[in-house]
Amino acid sequence: MLNYMEFVIYCIEEYRDAKKLTGRQVISLFNKYGLFDFIENSYDALHTFGGDEVVWNLQDYIEHRHISS
Repeated sequence: MLNYMEFVIYCIEEYRDAKKLTGRQVISLFNKYGLFDFIENSYDALHTFGGDEVVWNLQDYIEHRHISS
C-alpha cells in the first residue's frame, strides 16, 4: 500500500501522463484547483482506485471547481 506522499506523486504522474502535460503544468493545475487538499481529504477512497479512475476523479473535481468559480 502506498503511503500518502507516494500516492500524491502517483496522482501527479498519472494525471501528467493521461493529459500529456509537464510536471510543472500539473503542479500548477493542482495548486490552482486545490487538488492537493482534495487528494488529502479523499485519500482513503482514492488510493483504492486504479490510475484511470484516479485521473477521472481528479478531472471531475477540476471541472466542478471550474464551473463554480
